[in-house]
Amino acid sequence: MSALTTVAIVGAGIGAEHMRGYLALPDRFRVAYVCDLDAARGGALAATGPGTAFTTDLEDVLADGTVDLVDICLPPHLHLSQSLRALEAGKHVICEKPLVASVAEADTLAARAQAAGRQVFPIFQYRYGLGFAQLAALIDAGLAGTPLVGTLETHWNRPAAYYDVPWRGKWATERGGAVLGHAIHIHDLVSLGFGPIASVYAEVDTRVNAIEVEDCAAIVLRMASGALVTSSVTLGAADDTSRLRFVYAGLTAESGSNPYAPADGGWTFTARAPVTQAQVDAVLAGVTAPKGRFAGYLEAVADALDGRPGREVTLDAGRQSIALVTAIYHSARTGTRVSLPLGPDHPLYDSWLPDGA
Repeated sequence: MSALTTVAIVGAGIGAEHMRGYLALPDRFRVAYVCDLDAARGGALAATGPGTAFTTDLEDVLADGTVDLVDICLPPHLHLSQSLRALEAGKHVICEKPLVASVAEADTLAARAQAAGRQVFPIFQYRYGLGFAQLAALIDAGLAGTPLVGTLETHWNRPAAYYDVPWRGKWATERGGAVLGHAIHIHDLVSLGFGPIASVYAEVDTRVNAIEVEDCAAIVLRMASGALVTSSVTLGAADDTSRLRFVYAGLTAESGSNPYAPADGGWTFTARAPVTQAQVDAVLAGVTAPKGRFAGYLEAVADALDGRPGREVTLDAGRQSIALVTAIYHSARTGTRVSLPLGPDHPLYDSWLPDGA
């Protein structure tokens, strides 16, 4: 029988989405606390969980020996410090994206997690859903073949009012713009479909709102497999859409346009000779829809904590996402192609923040 993991959600904004995921898995998780400085918002979220207490003091959470896992849903500039506090208290950690604000911080977090004997799980819930389960099955069956080219779209609408939240749109608190806070999900997904990223060339700009950070980007990725991928990012679209198209030698895979669940339903898989559509359809018929988004992500976390790893988002995957953001900013500022992976010798290893941020 699986152990029941006791959780504290810290931050009741996006934490509300996390709560729904936990409530979908009552045999795997018990949410003991919601912690938030906003008593009205936090108290309301706590009331949705059976037996969930509310507190404004993180020390209440960290001092409770029954809490196994701290789920950090705070603004980006607090992610590292609060993750370290939780590790020091002997807790496992889930942390919202972006995990941290530099590759150096990611390496610090990894070292501290290892020293504490605890696990850190970055949030990439878009991985979980039927579409990617189908794609994985086709790849495993050998029908996809060599990755050739891909296209990614993160075309969302963020009006000026979005930045009324004081920490948004600023280097010091949001740590970055559309590349960091929005396209980071779809860039994680491309590695699932095409493997590791070998290099990146990028242009970024601020064209939609009067903010410090970027809200548009055009990015070219060369994958370690040799495949080429283009990523188009804007926060000035008329609506919110995310779309992925992966072209392999044996088939073409295309997602739907749901901005918050692009890995889920609505995918199409079209065979290319000599692969036949009948072969593709036969594999697809054997794929059962898994739990999607936060429920699927949290189920994988629960399995990992129970000693059955394999489907969870690892800390290394979080580091890779931060390394890609670092490379994108470096490429955009220098006009050069940047190779991956990144190590301590990279000029932005310690921080991509502009001087004075």
